[in-house]
Amino acid sequence: MSAYAIAHLREAAPHPEIALYMERITATLTPYGGRFLVHGAQHEVKEGSWPGHVVVIGFPSLDQARAWWDSPAYQEIAPLRTRHIEGDIVLVPGVADDYDPTATAREMRQAMTGR
Repeated sequence: MSAYAIAHLREAAPHPEIALYMERITATLTPYGGRFLVHGAQHEVKEGSWPGHVVVIGFPSLDQARAWWDSPAYQEIAPLRTRHIEGDIVLVPGVADDYDPTATAREMRQAMTGR
């Protein structure tokens, strides 16, 4: 099942280390089947607030996403970003192709009522 690395990155002033990070990140993703799905796009906030930017990287599985994050190649370049951009990053599994939210709602109702 697919998985995603989702980042909410705050605004940052341009810096040479950020450019270097961007130049090197693709090489860290490739061995794990990762690819950018959202990067540098203007987003439209519909509820709440979302200062900064959204980045979404897709992977074939959560194991692949974790392996990428923990890889020596990625950990080597991560400080190039973290020294200059604050943000939050999560790894999340996707849902199955046949995912049905009504089944999740049914399970939720059963848990609330005990039946």
